[in-house]
Amino acid sequence: MVFSHLLLCWYNNSGDLLASGRTGVLFYMDVFHFLQKRTHFIWYYYENAAAPFLEIKRKIEAEEAPFDNPPYAESGEPAYLKEWIQADEAVAVVGRSCITMVSSSLHLYFRTWEQELGIGWLPGARKRAFKKGYLRGYRTCFEEVLGRPWADCPADLELVEQIILARNRDQHPEEIMLMRVTHGENDLAQYPRPVFMSEIDRNLLDDQELERGYLINPTLHVFSETLRQAIAETEKLTAWLEEQMFAYKYRKR
Repeated sequence: MVFSHLLLCWYNNSGDLLASGRTGVLFYMDVFHFLQKRTHFIWYYYENAAAPFLEIKRKIEAEEAPFDNPPYAESGEPAYLKEWIQADEAVAVVGRSCITMVSSSLHLYFRTWEQELGIGWLPGARKRAFKKGYLRGYRTCFEEVLGRPWADCPADLELVEQIILARNRDQHPEEIMLMRVTHGENDLAQYPRPVFMSEIDRNLLDDQELERGYLINPTLHVFSETLRQAIAETEKLTAWLEEQMFAYKYRKR
């Protein structure tokens, strides 16, 4: 079928058509399908964009050409340290750009269904609901409209919220001197051991240090494993919502 994810019939698990138009066919947009197209592209982009920088780091560490003949230096620092740091920073930027795209994709999913369901707001209600971010705002919105609490959701909602916090930090850096981005004080108060940080930072955070607070806020770092996890939990949340969205939109009037 042409445009199979734009113009489809809606059936229940038994294969029965739940609703139909004048021609016997109900048209709808498969929002989750397009969310997945975006997340699949994000992973494709990460793998291909990070690969050359990871290879530079590997070659420097393995002393392979063209990093097998270091120039003479009296500083005592490791050979090709500048090149290694630049490649490491590039990988970090790729990871942060990907987590930003995951957050944007989730926001688009919510916004599209808000429009599809024709949700209206009383004056000032939307602003109040979204005061603490779009995830909490849409949670309030869809819990009320669909009548099902997100406590039933199988996705890790704390991780999903950290995706959005990571996006916000990446899009609003605080220092011009550094390419690195750190976790904010308010975010660390909410999530003292954030998902998106390096194992080095994680190993430094024992309970005693956490009680005293951070000497230096940990760097926001999105690795391949945590990006996969972020994508998986985003898809889990939206897949769980999708059936409810359709059931509500095409309910019997």
